[in-house]
Amino acid sequence: MNNHPRIASVRAAKITILPTAEEASQFVAERIVTLVRANPACRLGLATGKTPRRVYERLVAATHERKVSFSEVETINLDEYLGLGRSHPDSFAAYMHRELFSVADFDTSNINLIDGAVADETAEATRYAALVRSRPADLQLLGIGTNGHIGFNEPGSPAESRVRVVELSQETLAANQPTLLELDRVPPHAITMGIADILDAREIVVLATGAAKAEAIHKSLSGQQDNSCPASLLGAHGNVHWVLDNGAAQLL
Repeated sequence: MNNHPRIASVRAAKITILPTAEEASQFVAERIVTLVRANPACRLGLATGKTPRRVYERLVAATHERKVSFSEVETINLDEYLGLGRSHPDSFAAYMHRELFSVADFDTSNINLIDGAVADETAEATRYAALVRSRPADLQLLGIGTNGHIGFNEPGSPAESRVRVVELSQETLAANQPTLLELDRVPPHAITMGIADILDAREIVVLATGAAKAEAIHKSLSGQQDNSCPASLLGAHGNVHWVLDNGAAQLL
């Protein structure tokens, strides 16, 4: 890993810029390992998608090398597609087990996931909302969509939003299509943690890599908090660390 990351300050935001996605992912993984060593029973808020996959690879390696144990860590996840059970390969629950939980030393009793296959999605959102609010995440890991979404909080999501059922934008559906393993199309609805839930975390780490995210990063860090770019609302939080590669940072 590059030992000399570039530190930027944009409107008081904390930003670390590294040359490559691999180095940015390693930086985030090291932050998580440091937290877990200091607080073995911490609560981690986790994300899915292409971006955090490299982070999870490094966390798995750290457990195999006995650098850290996740046996006492509690987890919550940002979101889940509606209509998919936890065993469906395209569910975020299956992703988390495949990429992290089943290949590291997590205790399954400490893993909290949304059930996308429930008959009553409103009741499931209510259940998960209570669980999320019962204890703030010590660290919430986020990615960012090309339209600035965080979790599945699409543009227009209010800052006070909590866990709820949402309809996904066409941009998000198109962006997620290549990640599917079995489905022909991305489910149009999901349950997501809200922006207020995310802002409850003690620490937020946003990982963004690649030039496709540069415009969203620029809007998010412009200093103007506007729900047309949900990630910009993170500016209301006092402990957000943006970790970017050169591609994602190119418009800063």
